[in-house]
Amino acid sequence: MFKRLLLLIGIALLTSCGSYNSIDAFYNAHKNENQVKAVRVPRFMFTLLSSISPETNTLIGNTKDIRYMEFPSKTSERTSYLNEQMTKITSNSFIEVYRNNDNDKRNVISIRERGDVVKEILVYKNDATKGSFFYFNGNFDPVQIRKMVANKDFDKLGDGLINQFTNTSSSTPGIIQN
Repeated sequence: MFKRLLLLIGIALLTSCGSYNSIDAFYNAHKNENQVKAVRVPRFMFTLLSSISPETNTLIGNTKDIRYMEFPSKTSERTSYLNEQMTKITSNSFIEVYRNNDNDKRNVISIRERGDVVKEILVYKNDATKGSFFYFNGNFDPVQIRKMVANKDFDKLGDGLINQFTNTSSSTPGIIQN
């Protein structure tokens, strides 16, 4: 009986710690901060976003959830804090496919796979003045993702997403943008 209780407590602790280090927790913790742009794309907007580029069209067609966040990172303490949070998220069963570290500056692309399918993509950038992440959840072709990483297509997506939403968000209900 005691062993079962101990096992249940251990599982509860692991589950609660794992959920804190998630995209949901990070997004919800930071979306209301000052000078933050936060976009969670409703599914009906996916067709608008697919027009950014042919690569984006391929990616969007298999997507269930898209989130983008841009946040200030003006002090070395803030930059380190954000970098540590993203490291905790990506070390939780993500595979890094690209990383570029330059002192506090980071550029990281991580994926989570299930079988032969990429299920989640997380693109994190921090240039020590501004940070951002781009998150995709869906079913993605690993070959297409590898091409997009090699061609630096993910670099263009954040700007394209913000441009799409700044042009349409004033007339589109249900868009979160801070």
